[in-house]
Amino acid sequence: MNTNRATTYTLLAVGYISQHRNQKFITSQTIAKEYGLPQDYLTKLLLQLVRATVIRSKRGPRGGFYLAAPPNKITLLQVIEAVEGPMVGGIGLSEGAKRKLSVKTKQTYAKALNQAKAVFQKTKISDLL
Repeated sequence: MNTNRATTYTLLAVGYISQHRNQKFITSQTIAKEYGLPQDYLTKLLLQLVRATVIRSKRGPRGGFYLAAPPNKITLLQVIEAVEGPMVGGIGLSEGAKRKLSVKTKQTYAKALNQAKAVFQKTKISDLL
């Protein structure tokens, strides 16, 4: 399982905001500069986190982003799904595949996906700092 660039940038941003939560607000410019990320793209990702209520924002020249909850209350799954959408999926097998193989493969894939989701749900941002 690979994460896409958006998820990677988002995790870096949430980690940075978490590590600097003693500051009132963190700007997207600060995070982008720290990690060498494109600021406009990062800002769009941060706004997705705001919509998902992972972080909050304050507009204006003294504004920025801050956590909506303590890092020990925000899960890795929340961050991932804020950018990628719900973690669902399946495995497509051709209609010509033998039925038993098809059913067993789909069951195994679903089990693996559920286990991954459980790990991401259990992992808090504070665990990663």
